[in-house]
Amino acid sequence: MTSAIILIVLAAICIYGIYSYIHHLRYGGGCCGERDAPDKKVKVRDKNKSHYPYVLCLKVDGMTCGNCVRRVENALNSLDGVWATVDLEHHLATVRMKQQIPEETLRQTVKDSGYLVLGISEEKR
Repeated sequence: MTSAIILIVLAAICIYGIYSYIHHLRYGGGCCGERDAPDKKVKVRDKNKSHYPYVLCLKVDGMTCGNCVRRVENALNSLDGVWATVDLEHHLATVRMKQQIPEETLRQTVKDSGYLVLGISEEKR
């Protein structure tokens, strides 16, 4: 009887280990995607740069992985008339806008997604 219990416990541990390994391979082991599937990307329909006369660069703190990038991009791209791209290496979000959006709105949008805007500057052309 004791052997059967030990065998069941070992089988359960093996099954859990295999499940965790597959989950880790599928969703990664980063800070943000370890337990959940990645967020779906918000698609920007208009990617013609000439339609976006206003461009700002946001220095964003707290991003550590691709899931962080997707969260910030999704939050900004959810705003009407915005096309944002994020550079994880430099912690910069380039925000193209069809009409001017107040800096405070951009800061709050990024903050609501879980990150902090350290500074905002105009893109160098």
